Formats: sequence, C-alpha cells, structure tokens
Amino acid sequence: MKEKIKKIILGYLPGFITGLIICGTISVIAATYFPSNDVTYDNKESGLVSTNVQGAIDELYTECTTIPAGDQIIEDAELEKDPYECRYFFTGANPNNYITFNNETAGWRIISVECDGTIKIIRNESISNQYWGSGVSSWPTTSLNQYLNSTYYNNLKSTTKEQITSHEFSIGPVTNNNDNLSNQIQSENSTKWDGNIGLITVSEYLRVNSNTSDCSTLSSNNVYNDISGSCKNTNWMTKSNILNWWTISLDNISSSYGYAINNRGGIVINFFGASSSFAVRPALYLSSEVKITGGNGSQSNPYTFE
Repeated sequence: MKEKIKKIILGYLPGFITGLIICGTISVIAATYFPSNDVTYDNKESGLVSTNVQGAIDELYTECTTIPAGDQIIEDAELEKDPYECRYFFTGANPNNYITFNNETAGWRIISVECDGTIKIIRNESISNQYWGSGVSSWPTTSLNQYLNSTYYNNLKSTTKEQITSHEFSIGPVTNNNDNLSNQIQSENSTKWDGNIGLITVSEYLRVNSNTSDCSTLSSNNVYNDISGSCKNTNWMTKSNILNWWTISLDNISSSYGYAINNRGGIVINFFGASSSFAVRPALYLSSEVKITGGNGSQSNPYTFE
C-alpha cells in the first residue's frame, strides 16, 4: 500500500501538480512541478522543511507512512485490547516490553499502550525507599508525589523530559468488592490526577497477569490466600528482590492505608499504613509523538525512542 501511494504521487511526474495534499494533520500546498529538483515552492503552510517539490513529496511520503510508536508496538507484540478500557496491556511472565529510557538500558518496561497514543511505562527497579506521607487523604497531597514530580523529575535528562507527557492518573480508592475487577477499575477511575510522574494502580497490577481465571482479583493475590505465591509466576511486574513497593491506590475505608506489592507477588491489603517506607517504581506516560528508533522490546534488545 505504501509503495502504491508513492507511485500514485510520482505518477504525475513529469507534469503538473497543483492543489492540496493532506495526510493526517500535515498539508502541503504543491506548486507547479517540472522534472527538476531546482523548482521550489512556498512551504510556509506545510509545516515541512523541503523547499523543492520533489523533496516535499518524499518528505510527505515519509510522514504519511510512519506508523506511530504505540500502533507499531501493538502490532509487533500482537497486543489485545483490554476488556475494561481502551488500553492494550503487556501480560504474562516476561513479555518483550523492555525499553531504554533516561539512558537506562532496558531499565523501564511498557505497561500499556493507550488509545490516545500515549505509552505508560514503569521503572524496572526501585529508585529508593520512600514514605508515602503520614496523615494524608489523597495522592496529590502526599510527600511521595511531591518528591517524584519535583526532585526526581528535575533530575531527569532534558531529552527524557521531552518524551514525557503530563497525563491523567487514576487515583480513586480500591473498592470494597475485592473480587469484582470491573467495580475496582470504576472506583479507581472515579478520581483523577494530572501530572508527570505517578505509580501504578492495583488494577493495573492485576491486569498484566496472564492467568485471568485465577489471578485477577485482590483476594487471589492476597499473600495469606495464595501461600505459594503462584500468581507471581504469570505477572511480569513481580519483583522478588523488592520486599514491598508502592502502588498509587489507597484503601477506601481509611486513607491511612496504602496498597503495596510484596516480593511474593501478593498485594498487601490493609496491613501497612501509608507512613511506611516502601520501594518506589515510578510510572509515567510517553508522548504520542515519540518514534521507535530501534529494538524489538526484548531485554537484550530493548525498544529505543526519540
């Protein structure tokens, strides 16, 4: 199809091309064309760089046939649409969702591709142990939020910041109905916060588990119900080397309780207060404008973006 498009465009040559060529949000006002790269045109409305018509055609062709990074990842990984929201999750024990980000080779992993074209990612290891913040009632007021979106964000490389987009994070409380994932997602989505750096939700942790029949509820991931920790074997987010790490989700009974994931893959429910110091794995959204420059998502050959 791409070659056919180019042949149609080039089929007008030599000859005349006048009018408006539109591709997505890119428009080119094409001038009369003769078979010479010396012929120039007024490109002030095109948003392109080339000042000759042949160059503009080549440039427009490149723009029209470049697949957005999110769409390419969905296609390459054969990701299926989430049954609850318009999102595409990487699931299973160890999918090819590694990326190089902030010059950290394979240091981050893709959680999901969103239908707005953004890509949600999580750091593969903890940056440090941090307190959530004692006596707070919601994520926006936590000391951990302030740290991530000031000190941590400010220390990122400038080229890294250009790839991050501010985005809505679901920060609603975990529902009482622990075994209804749909209700839990709805509860989490009841409150939103917009920012650069956040954490995962409890439901996101559940949804990346490929064993949906046995491991998609809070109770099935409770360490006291799953003594063997079997659900960790089908969930790539589990980290055996991290004792406990924070999610962004608070308990809906008492705001002094936060939810964390432990090293056996269990969700710690109502046992540790938000004043506890746990590991932190930042999560954020890459802009829909990022482009894949290499890699296939494997740990040895992670995706790279620009």
